[in-house]
Amino acid sequence: MKKTIKILCLVMAFILFALMAMGSSSDDSGQKDVEVNDSANAGTSTESIEEQVLLERDGIKITANEYVDEMIMGEGIKLLIENTSAKNVGVGCNALIVNNYMISDLFSCSVAAGKKANETMYLSSSELEAAGIENIGQIEIYFHIYDSDSYDTLFDADVVTVKTNLFDKMDVTGDTSGAELYNANDIRIIGKYVDDTSFWGAAVLLYIENNSGRNISVSCENMSINGFMVNPLFYSNVYNNKMAFDEITIFSSDLEDNNIETIEDLELSFRIYDPDTLENIAETGPISFSVK
Repeated sequence: MKKTIKILCLVMAFILFALMAMGSSSDDSGQKDVEVNDSANAGTSTESIEEQVLLERDGIKITANEYVDEMIMGEGIKLLIENTSAKNVGVGCNALIVNNYMISDLFSCSVAAGKKANETMYLSSSELEAAGIENIGQIEIYFHIYDSDSYDTLFDADVVTVKTNLFDKMDVTGDTSGAELYNANDIRIIGKYVDDTSFWGAAVLLYIENNSGRNISVSCENMSINGFMVNPLFYSNVYNNKMAFDEITIFSSDLEDNNIETIEDLELSFRIYDPDTLENIAETGPISFSVK
């Protein structure tokens, strides 16, 4: 449910960005640093891939045809999806990983029995920028195949890896400066900055690094801003030996209800757990940090 809400938020924000992209330019003036300054700008894409079959199972065949870079939608992989099975199917992603960074995906495609579809899997430009990724060298995809009539899972595919012509030059080390909020169990969480210009109100950008030996999920609880309790939206999946830049969303209604005009002091606690078993890995106590 949390992932569904997060995807809906991303879809709405993405639509707004597409409408505004032609008439506005990026402005980072709303970002307030957590103890340090941070900025990253994405470069012009020069990536390309060879045509390759990514998945062929149970009558479903997915072929990566080319790497594209579109003015509004951004960078992505153009896919040919063929369904020779007797079922109407949907194709989505359980996870999308670029240069070892978890990236939110908005990919979903329905293909009727016996039909084909050309679709593009777009990569989140804002998350690539946050990670400081300019040269995309490797894209890992975990396809999720389901019955589009009943929504029952047909199968979850193993990871498939697409390498671009920039594989040997890809960016893998992001900017990890900021306020270290958690470092234990081979998991690190760093507070980067607060964005006051977020579509929903405000957002706290986090860097999460997972070397724990298993996939993890991270959520936050008991969050307060300037001493007032708020109800943030945050849920992040980070696979083993992967990293993520993810946002804690703070709704404008919470800020308005508490007359918060400037975010200064924050306090929260994290719950870190196994996404499959829901077993707790760690529950932190209250963590306080401030914005200069």
